[in-house]
Amino acid sequence: MSALKWQGWLVGLVTVAGLLVFAPLGLYVWASGGEPRQEPPRAAAEDVRVTGCRVDPASRRVVAAVEATGRAEGVGAYVVTVEFRDRAEADPGRRAAQALVRIPGVAPGATEYGEAVGPVWPVATVPWCGVAGAEFAQPTPTPGLP
Repeated sequence: MSALKWQGWLVGLVTVAGLLVFAPLGLYVWASGGEPRQEPPRAAAEDVRVTGCRVDPASRRVVAAVEATGRAEGVGAYVVTVEFRDRAEADPGRRAAQALVRIPGVAPGATEYGEAVGPVWPVATVPWCGVAGAEFAQPTPTPGLP
């Protein structure tokens, strides 16, 4: 056989080997690229914040003003855990007082407000209020109701 004939066979074998190696990879990339990737759901604590922290003069209870900004997923409600401490840094040896506040009917892009009422606060200390946690829930439709 001539050298030119061997070169033809060699080119053909290299082409077939390349197809066997790269065709499955190309199919995988093509198949996985069809669906757009969805972002993981954002933590509900990113949607809420404490905007005020004061001691009610009549009851001496600490009151935290909380605001929630709605998500693009639709109307929903937030349940926010507010923490009350005497300083911004958490003391690992002490458990801080907490209260829940529910903010219902938050529309996408809208901002709604609520208040969390905490414990009776000592006279000589200034309170610190912060978000300890939050949950977002969309109402589930009841079958048979519009």
